[in-house]
Amino acid sequence: MLMFDLHCHSLFSDGELLLSELVRRVEVKGYQVICVSDHADESNIEFIMDGINRACGDINKYSETKLIPGIELTHVHPRRIAALTQKARALGAKIVVCHGETLVEPVIPGTNRAAIEAGVDILAHPGLITKEDAALASKRGVLLELSGRKGHCLSNGHVATLASEVGAQLVIDSDAHAPGDFMEPAFARNVGLGAGLTLERVEQIYEINWQWVKKLLD
Repeated sequence: MLMFDLHCHSLFSDGELLLSELVRRVEVKGYQVICVSDHADESNIEFIMDGINRACGDINKYSETKLIPGIELTHVHPRRIAALTQKARALGAKIVVCHGETLVEPVIPGTNRAAIEAGVDILAHPGLITKEDAALASKRGVLLELSGRKGHCLSNGHVATLASEVGAQLVIDSDAHAPGDFMEPAFARNVGLGAGLTLERVEQIYEINWQWVKKLLD
């Protein structure tokens, strides 16, 4: 069974684990790939990317689970998202996540639209995203996240419904910060089912995203 997670956090931001332990913990759960996308803005983006990039070589040499370097732009003003997206890619981020307009945090309105227009890879927990923004995400190839994290998951059904209506692609992620946050494969599938998707659709999401993820590992 395919299993990967493209949004989680380490000690480089507000997570609890070193990268080596983080990768080992998901390795024993059968993950093929994990992307560490720590919280960043202008103050720490270089620090985070430098640390993840330095760790990738040895971790990927010895671990069956492969580590992809990523970043999550978090509570960044919408006018700064495009520039920081470009900066993150220049620093080696293979996956750029943006912290969307979740229901449980005071994210600046307009963040969802700015992130999509900036061409991030994943719009995390986008809350009550509008149909217009979801349609733009579909057009731009931005993945809309169904979150396994408490609070952020409250709008999963809304996100899944709009994605189905406009043809936007989805991704299922844990947004893990602690060891107990990482999802077993069966539970991850249940996140999709709980959002109103069929099992066939959930498996399709994993298959489609896996084709993209494999290219990032080349």
